[in-house]
Amino acid sequence: MHETDLTASRPLGDLPRLLFGHLHRSDQQRWGHVYLQGLLRTHGKKTVRRMAAVVTGSEAASTSLHQFVNASPWEWGPARGELARWAARSLPVRSWTLAPAVLPKRGSHSAGVHQRFLPESGRTVNCQLGMGLFLDVGRAHVPVDWQLFLPPRFLRDEAERDRAKIPATARPQPLWDQALSLVREMTSWSGGHTAPVVADLTSLCDTTPLTQRLQGSGHSFVLAVPGQTALGGPEVPPGERESARAVLLRRGVRHPAGAGRQVISYETTVRGLRPDGERDLGPGRLMAEWDATTGRPGRIWLTNITDRHPAELLELARSPRGARNAVRHMGEDFGLLDFEGRSFPGWHRHMTLVSAAYACATLEGMTP
Repeated sequence: MHETDLTASRPLGDLPRLLFGHLHRSDQQRWGHVYLQGLLRTHGKKTVRRMAAVVTGSEAASTSLHQFVNASPWEWGPARGELARWAARSLPVRSWTLAPAVLPKRGSHSAGVHQRFLPESGRTVNCQLGMGLFLDVGRAHVPVDWQLFLPPRFLRDEAERDRAKIPATARPQPLWDQALSLVREMTSWSGGHTAPVVADLTSLCDTTPLTQRLQGSGHSFVLAVPGQTALGGPEVPPGERESARAVLLRRGVRHPAGAGRQVISYETTVRGLRPDGERDLGPGRLMAEWDATTGRPGRIWLTNITDRHPAELLELARSPRGARNAVRHMGEDFGLLDFEGRSFPGWHRHMTLVSAAYACATLEGMTP
């Protein structure tokens, strides 16, 4: 069962005004509204031709829709900021959850397209890789911001860069840094009001730099870490450091988590890297759900939140699963995979509009 069901009469309320109020041209505002309605009301594949026919009654309007997303010069940043604030006003936000979106593609010219091995399926796909920030509001995960991973060839090859319309400001950025950029952007949109950052990115990148910078900038977090992660401060020789899994097995403390479940945790320290380059250490905790069948901990998480019960934090750690379900739902019902274009700006605009449509449909009726 999806978090919400798609209907043809979905109202948008004041969302289009908020998203497109910064656009000076009335035609841009109109086509933005049409695109949103098309994503909500068109069943099946959301091509611009089908969306135009459903919303305007004329397939000829598809040219204007395509132009609005791919070539019309409007910035997606202000729209995403308004979407984030609109969603945060709707329901209390439990966490900022980071999650990837793998978008299969044909050909080699779409911005960011590359070959990637997916450990979950055990196969290699031709795809774009997006990193999204979702607001976890309990029963839903609302996407509000995105980064597109760009392999080196798109940044060092001028012909590729021009073809994909990648801006001159784009720079090589590892995935952990893209995740950090999303957190910084959300912090600026929220006026400094933050929520715990939750993510399981262990299959994509080394999360140690992300952990250190979140700690150093004062963000609370719950991040999945590989079981072989070495623990110990700088005073401990590398050869004498224990792995996270070994520490939990040997010295972890078990806590009841309800329904016969147990959480195992261990108090540790978290290394931080402040914006000024100085390093520090702070209190932290390793934790995992105890698997009674195997007699071993499950997925291991590292957190710098020490004033909440481990069972409560482990519940928060389930958020990435909800975000992944949201990505799947966006692909099935909201046109996430149906972008008709190859450019970097077009991708970001499409992702913004899909996120807005999903947010509107998901939050309808949930506002207390």
